[in-house]
Amino acid sequence: MNYYFCPVIRKLIAAKEARGLSFAEIGKALGRDKVWVAALLYRQATASKEEAEKLKELLELDDECYAAIQKPSMRGAETPSIPSDPLIYRLYEIMRVYGPAIKAVVNEMFGDGIMSAIDFMIDIKKQEDPNGDRVVITFNGKYLPYKKW
Repeated sequence: MNYYFCPVIRKLIAAKEARGLSFAEIGKALGRDKVWVAALLYRQATASKEEAEKLKELLELDDECYAAIQKPSMRGAETPSIPSDPLIYRLYEIMRVYGPAIKAVVNEMFGDGIMSAIDFMIDIKKQEDPNGDRVVITFNGKYLPYKKW
């Protein structure tokens, strides 16, 4: 499903664009990271009342959007299949190609467990390169060992 099919998401992104603000600028105003802000506007994160109030003022949100950003979202529900957007598809492709190797290395280093997607952060940076700029994405999640009982 295309995220823009959701009316609230369309309104949130339109409000951001109408004010000419970047995710980083909004993040600075909220005291949050740019990726978290993007996840919030795409309804994949939930704002506290204080964050929602700041965002309502900053983006001049209507009551529907103000209420929506405070409700727990159905994370991942908007993408029931592999998206066709080239950038998002490449991230899926990376996990399909390198996922087993990443898992093997993590398990070798930490033991049998997973990386949390709840106690988790992402950082995205631009690395200039004479052969073409590079995207640097850092996943930073808490290691959670599988429990034995």
